[in-house]
Amino acid sequence: MRALVTGSTGCLGRNLVQRLLVQGHDVTASGRNKAIGKTLSDKGARFVRADLEDAGAIAKTCLGQDVVFHCGGLSSPWGPWAAFESANVRGTKNVTQGCLAAGVQRLVHISSPAIYFDFKSRRGIPEDTCLPDRPANNYAKSKRMAEAIVKDACADGLSTVTIRPRGIFGPHDTALFPRLMRVAEREWVPLFDAGKATIDLTYVENVVDALLAAGIASEKVSGKTYNITNGQPVTVAEFLRNVFDVMGVATKFRSIPYSVGLAAATSSEMIALLRGGHREPKITRYAVGLLSKDQTLDISAAKNDLAYTPQVSIDSGLAAFSEWWHRHD
Repeated sequence: MRALVTGSTGCLGRNLVQRLLVQGHDVTASGRNKAIGKTLSDKGARFVRADLEDAGAIAKTCLGQDVVFHCGGLSSPWGPWAAFESANVRGTKNVTQGCLAAGVQRLVHISSPAIYFDFKSRRGIPEDTCLPDRPANNYAKSKRMAEAIVKDACADGLSTVTIRPRGIFGPHDTALFPRLMRVAEREWVPLFDAGKATIDLTYVENVVDALLAAGIASEKVSGKTYNITNGQPVTVAEFLRNVFDVMGVATKFRSIPYSVGLAAATSSEMIALLRGGHREPKITRYAVGLLSKDQTLDISAAKNDLAYTPQVSIDSGLAAFSEWWHRHD
């Protein structure tokens, strides 16, 4: 298989490239980080430094590809709309247009369950649930718009599969665990409403399994969207205690009422906006909401259509990540 991975220098893209190479596929990896790109090249990938916003460059990388895995984009709980629109909306448009022009057999698009979030507790959310009238933040808004672009491309003849993985963690993570490690440096770690909220997470290698299955699945899955998680809902308190325990970090927890956390986040966001809005606040309303409200996903469709079965448990994933983290710290 000739495969293109956009966002190859990020956590998911990097792990996907490595798996594809191990399986003997011809891999083109696109991204912006030259240092990581050099590492991928040394492993056997063909690295192309290309911005998603550069339609011409993206079109060239799509040429000759059988499958395109679109992992690239901007993922952040905070930031100006222009940045998300450029990377996630126009970037996805460039990828779909490049795939259509090049005759790519399948586009696997990485979306996000952030589009479901409405600051309410919900469990077992299916892919066809009604989405909130107002997205939770600019990131969720951009991912929702990107999905619409992929649907339009499917209607134009491009075979597509969209994946919504929840809470990815594992080697090369630059988002979830680094944030947790920074929080652990404080005198105490807040647990909103005692950390009782039930959430889903996904070890990165399980997401890679889902992507590979989506890339080779029959045409009956074209145009469909799938939730991906570890299928092991845990409470926020349980997960955080396990994280800090396996990482060997001693920390204290303090329960904070949701209303207090939300008020603090609102103030933090207002201060950030007064300073120009480009620097992420210490805490956001979105983060408080995610850590306070139940959100678990129904993954039965992925199990049925993609034969998806999480192979690495959360505990095993945490142990593997801890070992990797301490080797690279």
